[in-house]
Amino acid sequence: MDTVQLEEDDVTEEPTSEALETPEAGEQPIKQRKNSLYTGVSDELTENMRSGWDDTELRGLEPIEQAPHTARRRAALSARFPGERLVIPAGNLRTRSNDTEYGFRAATEYAYLTGDQTHDGVLVLEPDGAEGHTATVYLLPRSNRENGEFWLDGQGELWVGRRHSLAEAEQLLGLPAKDVRELADALRAATGPVRIVRGHDAGLEAALTDKVTGECDAELRTFLSEQRLVKDEFEIGQLQAAVDSTVRGFEDVVKVLDKAEATSERYIEGTFFLRARVEGNHVGYASICAAGPHATTLHWVRNDGPVRSGELLLLDAGVETPTLYTADVTRTIPINGRFTPLQRKIYDAVYEAQEAGIAAVKPGGKYLDFHDAAQRVLAAKLVEWGLIEGPVERVLELGLQRRWTLHGTGHMLGMDVHDCATARREAYAEGTLEPGMCLTVEPGLYFQADDLTVPEEYRGIGVRIEDDILVTEDGNRNLSAALPRTSDDVEAWMAALLQGS
Repeated sequence: MDTVQLEEDDVTEEPTSEALETPEAGEQPIKQRKNSLYTGVSDELTENMRSGWDDTELRGLEPIEQAPHTARRRAALSARFPGERLVIPAGNLRTRSNDTEYGFRAATEYAYLTGDQTHDGVLVLEPDGAEGHTATVYLLPRSNRENGEFWLDGQGELWVGRRHSLAEAEQLLGLPAKDVRELADALRAATGPVRIVRGHDAGLEAALTDKVTGECDAELRTFLSEQRLVKDEFEIGQLQAAVDSTVRGFEDVVKVLDKAEATSERYIEGTFFLRARVEGNHVGYASICAAGPHATTLHWVRNDGPVRSGELLLLDAGVETPTLYTADVTRTIPINGRFTPLQRKIYDAVYEAQEAGIAAVKPGGKYLDFHDAAQRVLAAKLVEWGLIEGPVERVLELGLQRRWTLHGTGHMLGMDVHDCATARREAYAEGTLEPGMCLTVEPGLYFQADDLTVPEEYRGIGVRIEDDILVTEDGNRNLSAALPRTSDDVEAWMAALLQGS
């Protein structure tokens, strides 16, 4: 990473230029990059940098594709909390190390209601005196050229790229836009009830300390979580796009398994990440690239182990779209392209359980029906194989199968990989499925390498199969059906890819 390099004698000098003077009220102070070397800026250079720049303001911009949907979502939020001021922040940059930040990802609630993804943004719904609200998005404007911010600030335009102007943001988002640097003072002075989505902007929370309560804020977050349970047409299209890219990412991995064998699981991680960055925003969560016994660790994301022929690879990964919707798909594949008889037996059992779970996903059904159906199949298999004493009803009643099944069979999916996580239990886990809901169905069997209760040949084998299932008017649709699931189809799919690579 570059810094502005001046002469050695200038390094320890204090800034003398008027460009670094205390800003006027409302202006953003220049925050020099830590350990930078651009002290001692001359007046002549300051004046030179103020002029000679073309007008790059963009006019006549078309609104973003989701603008009609975000407007409808804000209207529903407004109707739920009449007369209350609602504050939904995007979040701030977070330091990764010294003077470098983590890549920014806007808070889900903010992006869902605005379509914007810039750091420090805040959506405010101001009561309009009637039953509704006036929505305004508060953003950082373009970095200032008069005070030198655009080239002296570590987040200035010449360092990290151009931000949209407030006028451009209004055109794109379909919302009035104001300078976010004025918001904290305005909120301090405001009267009446206020709610804020906590955990994203500590500065705003501090400004509202005497105006908000944890209980009221939790109600706001819960509503926004439950609002996302049923996806609109835009969201369904984005989820399908995320899955389609993920399918291509899995194909990429199969084609380079020989290179992974020569290196490690990280070759698999990097290969999938390339697809995610080329076709999407990022991966939706840390990819699980678990080869051999690592497949028995549910969230194995170190991805630093060996990849060996004759063992299985459990790949759990998802592409996140540029609009922040993520897929979440798992396939367990034989690294050399062929299942051993025992691997196939375990795999087929998990496939049978997944089939039962998917069949239970339908409108009007209970959310937990798919989990119960899949667990019943797996419990029966464990009894059949003599690994646990039956009958099956006893096993299920006591939950004895969970030694090897470990986790729930799925979760809601959307902008968060575990979407709608703060919804009330009665609306989610104990709720009823509706058309437009999207969830994963992902049963698994995991025989730990040190599990002395199973025959030695089982130890170190982990299998999970996961698909993204949309509830439809008459049943369900498997968004990830393009990836094969039966053991025979997996082998044929791998053979075709390897032959063509």
